[in-house]
Amino acid sequence: MRHFGHISPTVRKDLFHQEPVEFTAASPSRLLAAALGATLYSPATRPHLAADIRKQAARGVLSMVLCLEDSISDAEVGSGETNLIRQFEALGEQDDELPLLFIRVRTPEQIPDLVRRLGGTARHLAGFVLPKFTESRGTAFLDAVAEAESRHGLSRLYAMPVLETPDLLHLETRVEALAGISRTVNRHREHVLALRLGVTDFCSAYGLRRTPDMTAYDVQIVAGVIADVVNVLSRADGTGFTVTGPVWEYFRSQQRLFKPQLRRSPFLEEGVEELRTALIEHDLDGLLREIELDRANGLMGKTCIHPAHVTPVHALSVVSHEEFSDAQDILRPERGGGGVMRSAYTNKMNEVKPHRAWAERTMLRAEVFGVAREEVGFVDLLTAGLQV
Repeated sequence: MRHFGHISPTVRKDLFHQEPVEFTAASPSRLLAAALGATLYSPATRPHLAADIRKQAARGVLSMVLCLEDSISDAEVGSGETNLIRQFEALGEQDDELPLLFIRVRTPEQIPDLVRRLGGTARHLAGFVLPKFTESRGTAFLDAVAEAESRHGLSRLYAMPVLETPDLLHLETRVEALAGISRTVNRHREHVLALRLGVTDFCSAYGLRRTPDMTAYDVQIVAGVIADVVNVLSRADGTGFTVTGPVWEYFRSQQRLFKPQLRRSPFLEEGVEELRTALIEHDLDGLLREIELDRANGLMGKTCIHPAHVTPVHALSVVSHEEFSDAQDILRPERGGGGVMRSAYTNKMNEVKPHRAWAERTMLRAEVFGVAREEVGFVDLLTAGLQV
């Protein structure tokens, strides 16, 4: 697998100063967590799920969650499990064309049962998504993942807990809830690939829903929780986990209250004003702004519920040539003692010690998403991804 691997080598060469690396499910967890990118959710009940998985892989999707939880009704859980077993069999023998596949379960007991029923096709499974994760619920979930991995001789099953419960939202319980989650995931660090945010559930606790003109960061009670999750669980001192961005739930145009947030100038410069119009009509300008805010607030990757969201997430994940230049300068061995310098682009100050953690994170993103050529921008990357 590699990001932008679905576009031709010739086009990639024109776009990238440094192309994204190839990786597999056996790659180091730090690399895999950064490489999740746009994780596409799909109900486990879809009748042609195996074909859908291969189709999305051909369009650049590298991680998917097959959901047995909130995306289906309580009455559909049994049929959803049966369908998953059948669809994994339909995926066949070839692993190299598949994204990382995770199953979102409801209870810990489902985990060993599903792995047992999957039999040999469990080799297609990267792990499980664990909903409504708390300290008390989380231990049973993570123990079940470890047990299923060991009992069935699998090389590695990962877990992605979803942080979405009211005790994280409520001010009087948030500190202890976060401390408990931290204790739990640290005890099972070798299995926890990334932490996901259930912002829809956060909003639900207060009867809120953001509009297509607003990001999660415009809903202050949600923004506060995201900040605290990053504060406790995603520190850059080696103890933190990757935390992924919240879902963008809009994909069709509705009547606007506010003017579009997507600037015209990059599209006019590239002569693709019609692409800007299409993005606005599909409410994706708000998504683009939220992706930028995700990264500014320490999140990496994003939960997606529509294929149209995948390419924008990946295009905005590519490291710009300017970011790469700054990170390289900061991390030069001779800079180990610190100091400050003007950037190669002569438009900012690079201070070695304070900016080091940012530079290391940027270089990890550069490894999995690549570095754009100096003259290549987001519009070029987006256009190339959409043309496939």
